[in-house]
Amino acid sequence: MEKKLGLRNVVSVSVGLVIATSCLISLGQGAGEIGELFIFAMIIACLLNMVTMATMSELNALMPNVTGGLAQYTLAGIGPVPTIVLMVGGYMISNILSSGVEASIFAYAMGKVLGLPIPNFFWTVLASIVILIANLCGVDMFAKIQDLVAYLLLGSMLLMGLIGVFKLGTGTVIHQPAIMHPHFKNVVSMTAVAFWLFIGAEYAIPISKDVKNAKRNVPLGMFIGLGIICLVQSILIMGFKNYTYWDALAASAAPHLLYGENLLGKAGQIWMAFVAALAVVSTQNSTVQGLSSIFAGMSRTNLMPQFFGKLNKHKVPYIGIWAVTLSILLFAWLSQDSSDRISFLILVGSVFWMASYITAHIDLLVFRKRLPNAPRSFKVPFGPILPIIGILGEVYMIMNISIDPVERHQIWALTGVIFVILFVYAIIWTKVKMRIPIFKPVPMEKVLAMENTMYYKIRKRRGIWK
Repeated sequence: MEKKLGLRNVVSVSVGLVIATSCLISLGQGAGEIGELFIFAMIIACLLNMVTMATMSELNALMPNVTGGLAQYTLAGIGPVPTIVLMVGGYMISNILSSGVEASIFAYAMGKVLGLPIPNFFWTVLASIVILIANLCGVDMFAKIQDLVAYLLLGSMLLMGLIGVFKLGTGTVIHQPAIMHPHFKNVVSMTAVAFWLFIGAEYAIPISKDVKNAKRNVPLGMFIGLGIICLVQSILIMGFKNYTYWDALAASAAPHLLYGENLLGKAGQIWMAFVAALAVVSTQNSTVQGLSSIFAGMSRTNLMPQFFGKLNKHKVPYIGIWAVTLSILLFAWLSQDSSDRISFLILVGSVFWMASYITAHIDLLVFRKRLPNAPRSFKVPFGPILPIIGILGEVYMIMNISIDPVERHQIWALTGVIFVILFVYAIIWTKVKMRIPIFKPVPMEKVLAMENTMYYKIRKRRGIWK
């Protein structure tokens, strides 16, 4: 089968989920708290995410072309129950939740700018239908949309930032300190907020089977994507400084719209609404395509119902595409028109996502111990040091997920309850459906064999896990 995607596509996919209006909200709130000093928190968070992407790249090098990605790495690394708990809770829920929140922010922006006598949720449904149809048409359509949207989005953000930096806007230039609360502890405390700005670059992993020279282009594309995002958002913060007061940014439910209006008046507000439209297409497109592939991969390992592995005439897992789209609509409906719910759900999703990243680092350390001489086309340098740094950094950010102690405890309580429910479900599923030891890793060669459709037929014929 001809591989159709290159480095440019990997960069656009990596950027696609990361760049979002939910990130612009976190960007505005972070900058509003400590000013341009937030750029240093962003750099720390970006480097931690690059460490995670390096870990993902080595895992992909050990188990290339698996459609389930982290699910199959974890199944071979630490067993089925942790895989189900962390993948369903730590990855799938967080991805769908963040996309639903993104859709809510987009709908809010459209309603505020256009002011039409229709419910804001209409815009969410419209965007979801367009993205659903595009993804059902296959990887070619997905790549074309992702390239166009990702680069238009980055270009718009960069231009809006540069206009602000060089004071070329039509609005009033303001004068305020560049840095608020200039203490290193404030930089460290804001890394949890900054981390959300870089989550999701690993969405290049599930499409690696369609990428030319994947062993080079997949890790390189993810690193380039994160670096570009950090640069563009840093420029945007410097633009904020000249046109929007820090305290106004911190208090705003839509700081990107506030900046656009202060920068260029109504035209700037419309432009930022356009950015929100690009962001929801980019984020939701990445989520639908990536998660449907992961669902298909998990169905091959019996971690999810096998109908998720069915393909349509375009060779895409259409049931997963429908399921993800409908789930995103549900979360969008739950969070619509409420800035408090949107902010809270962003932080909840961030905790789940960090938990999945911690699992990836643990998988790598396990494979380093168990398979030290296995061939790898990519290897994280400096032995176990970087994965351990990644784990410690992400644990720290979970412990400091919110500067409000009440909200922080609410987030921990909600995520804890969900993880307990998933743990019970995972034990039952593993015992009844998979019929294997709940914490015993499945041999890597067996997990890789599950990619072959014949594996299903044999297992179904025997009626047991073989």
